Amino acid sequence: MSEAHHLFCHRDEEPEKKVLYIVGTPIGNLLDLSPRAINILKNVSLICCEDTRNTKKLLNIFKIKNRLISLNQHNINSKIESILTKLKSGESIAIVSDAGMPLINDPGDKLVKSAKNNFLDVICIPGPCAALTALVCSGFPCSKFIFYGFIAKNKKDRREILENIKRSKYPSILYESPKRILKLLVDLKEICGGQREINLARELTKKFERHYGPNISEVLKSLSDIEPKGEFTLIVNGYEEKELSNLDALDNIKKDLLDLMKAGLSHSSAANYLAKKHNIAKNKIYSLITN
Repeated sequence: MSEAHHLFCHRDEEPEKKVLYIVGTPIGNLLDLSPRAINILKNVSLICCEDTRNTKKLLNIFKIKNRLISLNQHNINSKIESILTKLKSGESIAIVSDAGMPLINDPGDKLVKSAKNNFLDVICIPGPCAALTALVCSGFPCSKFIFYGFIAKNKKDRREILENIKRSKYPSILYESPKRILKLLVDLKEICGGQREINLARELTKKFERHYGPNISEVLKSLSDIEPKGEFTLIVNGYEEKELSNLDALDNIKKDLLDLMKAGLSHSSAANYLAKKHNIAKNKIYSLITN
């Protein structure tokens, strides 16, 4: 069998009995729904989805008719047993999210874990993922990274996560809504400093896809005169090993800067004094805190 034939011989695969299929759907561009995904969605016994209304719109575009049930964070615990019963009886079931790869920042992993615990097969039909799409466009190292999704709103938990991002050697990936993206960037600037490298992606795969960079301060300037719209995926670059050793020193300088300002010096004068004391550029010290 030739390699080309091997690659394409399963394009008309029929769903197998007693299998849970994890099916990736578009995050914007409908052309990203693969022929394999379309075939599986057409032929499984049942499709589990976050919101039946959203998934119905997608299926209608591709002329797919199938049974839908909602499966989300509010009802997943009550529906897992009935879904497992259907799988055990010989049905094939697909799980999709509203957009992108299921289980990434949604509760489908509980169903997958239960299926595996019951010795049922789980097969992934790969598709788009906003986190990976943004990461590979960032220009940052991609071999190792940390995915946070939507981070906590609770002040203490949020601070802990941002501090971890500050000291991470690897790129960090975050999701945020248009209403909260500016707050996230301001919080990051306070913790990480305005010069920290980031890539902010908006409306990935869609007509008005846009990427902002190269650092937190510049992105805040870019967004200052526009109303943020669409879903945002943020990549915060990690520090190199040699840079990590400087973080504690910068933290101490930041404390000194705050103390001098509390004592009555202006932000500029305090930064100027510490710049001369430590032989560091004034703007680097100045940017350790926001006005």
